[in-house]
Amino acid sequence: MAEKKGIQFNIIKNDPLDGHKGTNAGSISLDNVAPVFIDVQDKKAFIDIGAMHARAEVEKRVKWIKDIEEVKGEDAKEYWLCWVTTERGEHGPYYAGLTGCYLMVNKAKKRAYKSMPEHVNMMDKSMKHHVKIDQIGDENRVILKDFLKEHNIEMWNNSSDELKKSLDEA
Repeated sequence: MAEKKGIQFNIIKNDPLDGHKGTNAGSISLDNVAPVFIDVQDKKAFIDIGAMHARAEVEKRVKWIKDIEEVKGEDAKEYWLCWVTTERGEHGPYYAGLTGCYLMVNKAKKRAYKSMPEHVNMMDKSMKHHVKIDQIGDENRVILKDFLKEHNIEMWNNSSDELKKSLDEA
C-alpha cells in the first residue's frame, strides 16, 4: 500500500470538537458556508448545497477541462459561485465572509470550465471572513445583494458595512 504524504484533514458537518478533546482536531466544519450560484444569463441567484462537494446540478454530467475555449459556444452558460459564510454575533446571525468564482458550463457539449484552485482558495477566504466580490461585476453584485436580503433581512442588517458596500453598484 502506498504511503500517504502531506497533511490529512477531514471535512465534517458538525462541530469538530463537540464533546471531545482532540478527536477530529484539525477538521474543517462547513456548517456555516453556503454556495450561492448566480446564473448570469437568467439574472437569478440560487443555493445548491451540492456545490460543497462539486455536485451542484449545474456541475453534473459534464467533464471539467482547463481550456475555456472548448466550452464556449451557443449553449454555454456562465455562472458565479459565491461562497457565503455566516456567523452568529452578539446581535444575532450575520453574513461574515463573501467571495465569488467563475465557471462556464456547456451541457450540450458536456464540457465545463472552472479553476479548482480558485474555487478552493475563495471558499477558504470566505470561511476566514474575507470579502472579495468585486470581480463578479456590478449587475451580478446587485443580484447577489437582493438575494441575500430576501433570504434573511436580519442577517443582512447585522452584516458588516464592508460586506454591504462590496455589493453596492460601482
